[in-house]
Amino acid sequence: MINILQGMVALLDDERVIATPDAFVLVDITSWGWALVIFGAVMLTVGGFLLAGKNWARIAAVVVIGLHAVAQVVSLGAYPGWSLLMIALDTVVLFALITRWPEAAEELRLQNERAGPAGLPPGEFPHEARSHGTRIS
Repeated sequence: MINILQGMVALLDDERVIATPDAFVLVDITSWGWALVIFGAVMLTVGGFLLAGKNWARIAAVVVIGLHAVAQVVSLGAYPGWSLLMIALDTVVLFALITRWPEAAEELRLQNERAGPAGLPPGEFPHEARSHGTRIS
């Protein structure tokens, strides 16, 4: 979500004027904003599939988080504090994704099975509706 918010800010305020000792530079950051929004959406989607316990999502998440860490290394000169924070968070997430995944995936699968169809509690099905605490058939 943070990448999406940063991308939206970059899209809304997409032109910067930078004063250097030699000249003024006008920078358009629209493409960077779109990249952040798309990257954030991909991360959010992969995260949702991770919560569903999909094994392929773990591999995709490792790749996406790895790319995110590299992007933070690239922006280290511009935003050192933020980049170091994000690299630390990426490292923790990568550690969580790589170690003990089989146990975590099994627990997520069991939770999904206990939740019943469509993620509803057992005994409640999508065609049933509740109105003021009573079922309507």
